[in-house]
Amino acid sequence: MPNALPHFQDLEPSEDEFRAAVIEGLSKPSKTLPSKFFYDAEGSRLFDRICELVEYYLTVTEHWILRQRAADISAMIGPAVRLVEFGSGAGIKIRLLLSALTRPSAYVPVDISRTHLLGAAGSLARDFPWLTVAPVCADYTRPFALPAITEAGVSATVGFFPGSTIGNFTQDEAREFLYGARALLGPGSWMIIGVDLRKDVDVLLRAYDDSAGVTAAFNLNILRRINRELGGAFDLEQFSHEARWNDMLGRIEMHLVSRRAQWVDIGQHRFAFRAGETIHTENSHKYSLEGFEALSAAAGYDTAAVWTDPAKLFSVHALRARNRT
Repeated sequence: MPNALPHFQDLEPSEDEFRAAVIEGLSKPSKTLPSKFFYDAEGSRLFDRICELVEYYLTVTEHWILRQRAADISAMIGPAVRLVEFGSGAGIKIRLLLSALTRPSAYVPVDISRTHLLGAAGSLARDFPWLTVAPVCADYTRPFALPAITEAGVSATVGFFPGSTIGNFTQDEAREFLYGARALLGPGSWMIIGVDLRKDVDVLLRAYDDSAGVTAAFNLNILRRINRELGGAFDLEQFSHEARWNDMLGRIEMHLVSRRAQWVDIGQHRFAFRAGETIHTENSHKYSLEGFEALSAAAGYDTAAVWTDPAKLFSVHALRARNRT
């Protein structure tokens, strides 16, 4: 356990969990892989590069909103809060909030990539030495407990879920996540959440299929991880990245397309692929402001504020948990 992070809690999914999810997904009539397993060390590094791309408007737009509204968020949630970030990644956006908040009590970053989490949390602990930093390596879509740390005078617990990661869930899954977060964070807690908005389809497709091929490398990396950790035999040259807009479901879909008919072994399991058959790896649902407010209300939250950029590409919602459903 790193000395600088004495409250670190390690609940990283096991290799057996990874294997079971992969075998289950590839055994379906329409093959899938869970997007949460994108984030090994290389996947996390590639996603950080995606966030720097011109085409990937989500990051720069959310940063702009947070810079403009950090003081408003601070005034709304008050001093001495405990911050819990779901899918903390490189820990860049949380710095905008920490710099604006009044005496935050503790920061609990939760991420599935252990190496990435510890690196980001350690850096943040050095830059904010007065702050208790208690990282949790876990799959935040499954139940986990917050670290048992003593914080004097905590006024409220605040969830932070940036990057429009909520869009990776179906509407039922998003509602279930928000409901679970409300139970974890407690009555009267806050949730500050980034939500991508519906817009021109060409803008969306460019964001998920950039000209530099970084998103393609990110998508294909899950096959490389299967090869490395599960004894898979994917030939990455025989699969290509594809981003699609599903208008009926209001979402971007990422797929890996088999370039030819082929068989792929993973340990003792063998999977057949037709030419053109895909593995569906990720969804990114896009919302209207009204649609997301209705979804969060169904999960037990009241909308306290919503902020957007001038072009209404992206939104940040401040939600307050009701004491009862």
